[in-house]
Amino acid sequence: MKKKEFKPRGDVFAALDIGTTKVACFIARADQQGGLRVEGIGHQASRGVKGGTIVDMDEAEGSILNAVHAAEKMAKETIREVVVNVSGGYPASRTIGVEVSIAGHEVGEADLRRILDQGRQTSEPDQRVLIHSIPVGYMIDGSRGIRDPRGMYGHKLAANIHVITAQTGAVRTLKTCIGRCHLDIESWVVSPFAAGLSALVEDEMDLGVTVIDMGGGTTTIAVFFDGNVVYTDGVALGGAHVTNDIARGLSTPVADAERMKTLYGSCMQSGLDERETIKVPLVGEDLQAQVNAVPKSMLVNIIQPRLEETFEMVRARLEASGFDKVAGRRVVLTGGASQLPGVRDLAALILDKQVRTGRPLRLAGLAESTGGPAFAVCSGLLHYGLFNKPISSRRARGAGQAGLFGRFGSWLRENF
Repeated sequence: MKKKEFKPRGDVFAALDIGTTKVACFIARADQQGGLRVEGIGHQASRGVKGGTIVDMDEAEGSILNAVHAAEKMAKETIREVVVNVSGGYPASRTIGVEVSIAGHEVGEADLRRILDQGRQTSEPDQRVLIHSIPVGYMIDGSRGIRDPRGMYGHKLAANIHVITAQTGAVRTLKTCIGRCHLDIESWVVSPFAAGLSALVEDEMDLGVTVIDMGGGTTTIAVFFDGNVVYTDGVALGGAHVTNDIARGLSTPVADAERMKTLYGSCMQSGLDERETIKVPLVGEDLQAQVNAVPKSMLVNIIQPRLEETFEMVRARLEASGFDKVAGRRVVLTGGASQLPGVRDLAALILDKQVRTGRPLRLAGLAESTGGPAFAVCSGLLHYGLFNKPISSRRARGAGQAGLFGRFGSWLRENF
């Protein structure tokens, strides 16, 4: 394959969302106000990806290349670096406490780097790789609640570091596949973190909120509190599992099951479902000759249990982690599977929280078809790239990530 001719990157940012059902690429340019305007959009049906993990390199490479090429053609740009999401590889998070001596001098960037370096030196479980190392709260001489300690004085600087890891094999496979497309990875971002950066308002981040990103192969969770992401997790259930349940339950091809889910699907029963009928083509039969007519209630009875199971697993993960109370009573749903009618009501019923559907915010130039919950992750990757600009050394990159939420919060307050 011929190597690309690259243009200077300048103020162009590119995001690549690789999911089980779709691959999306956004190319955006920073404007004079410090925001972003999308200039190129490409999305493609995902091939070779299952549960957020690549299972066929050639098919996945083709899907990525097609999505990137469409975005490049629309933006009239050739990209070299992309911010990429991580939804497979079973991302897991934990919080560790670290402390360094500052001997009475003013806290500076070097001290923040020491804190992050010390956090990185803690041993990770075997076969897992570090994705994020994010300070979620600083303390100086025991004084808590400090968001940015730079310029302050004390003797001991401590911090709680939120560490997010994923399976090494899944991340290396994804990196290799992207490299085969002649793209470099600027940053990794776990999917629910990116969705939160895109769809949350500042008050939600401060007061406590749970983001549930409902993808095709996985449902991932992020808890935000006091302006930071403090917990992430995920369950291996998504919209594709609902489609497969319909295909099996009604003996219909997967493509027809997806069509019925999109056109007629709901996860809450209504009084008219028994009277309304749906034509169901049978798998392996001539579409014109063999068609069953089933009540819509049968379709709802297939969809509802799977989504109930998904939200019950999310609730169990939050309760087991201890972050259920920290997250407050607010839930924001993103991802393509969250667009199914009745999902918001079902989530509110099972989680016992106030639920809204999240859409990309603070991003100009999005078409109506790409401005919905399904593209929240891709939009959030652009925000991450803008506010966590790459720095050449690994030590400096840590300091940049440490200040991500400070810069993002300041920009929100100034512009919205």
